Amino acid sequence: MSATPSSPAQPGSAPAVEWQRMHSILESSRTVAVVGLSAKPDRAGHTVPAYLHRQGYRIIPVNPNLPEALGEKAYPSLLEVPDPVDVVLIFRRSDEVPPIVEEAIRIGAKAVWMQLGIFHEQAAARAEQAGLQVVMDTCMGTTHRMMRARGEL
Repeated sequence: MSATPSSPAQPGSAPAVEWQRMHSILESSRTVAVVGLSAKPDRAGHTVPAYLHRQGYRIIPVNPNLPEALGEKAYPSLLEVPDPVDVVLIFRRSDEVPPIVEEAIRIGAKAVWMQLGIFHEQAAARAEQAGLQVVMDTCMGTTHRMMRARGEL
């Protein structure tokens, strides 16, 4: 399967096809729904979406415990987000990924990105089967920073 876990700690350490997939997602996306966005500013579930927001992405928080975050109304589930979503960025435990992927498919997202430490092979296969691009076990913020530093974004 093409969505193998990889953590590009150094520029170019991800396989070329994976690097191209991540680049395509980051370059073509504007709206990122973040499932599990945290209100705690010291957590990756907050710092990564905040970084992406500063880079010009619209961040839609998906967390039933938040009324809003990063200047956007929060929604309890992807199914309640009224606007089109390009990428679903997941900050939930790996065992919670399958229903999130099903919701991502239902809302017509173009990609599912599982944050560093999060992967689920069967859910990834299901997403790819439905036509979504998939990235697993990789930090979207770190990847964006590396691609910017290399002049790729």
